[in-house]
Amino acid sequence: QVQLVESGGGLVQAGGSLRLSCVVSGSAFRVNDMGWYRQAPGNQRELVAVITSGGVTNYADSVKGRFTISRDNAKNTVYLQMNSLKPEDTAVYVCNARFQAILRAYWGQGTQVTVSS
Repeated sequence: QVQLVESGGGLVQAGGSLRLSCVVSGSAFRVNDMGWYRQAPGNQRELVAVITSGGVTNYADSVKGRFTISRDNAKNTVYLQMNSLKPEDTAVYVCNARFQAILRAYWGQGTQVTVSS
C-alpha cells in the first residue's frame, strides 16, 4: 500500500524558515511528479510547487523566490524549503505523488505550518 508521510511543519515567526519532507513508500512503480499543496481554513487546496522526475519545477506565483522544491529519487523523497515565510503561508501542507505507470495519484495526511506575525 502506498504511503506518503510528511514531516517538518511547525510554528515559526514571519521571516523565518522551515523545511518540509515527504517520503513515499509501498509502491513497486516509479514515482513521477511530486508536489506540495496547501489548504488554509476556508480556502480551497492550492498548488504550491511541483517537480518532475527529471527535476523540472513549477511554483505558485505567491511563493516564487521564497520556496524551493527538490527531490531525492533514490529515497523517494520530496522536500520543500520555505524561506521568508509570511503569515499568509499558514496552512496545512500536503504532499502529492503521481504514478504514470498506473495512472494514480496519492496524498499524504498533511503537516501544519503556522507563521506568526
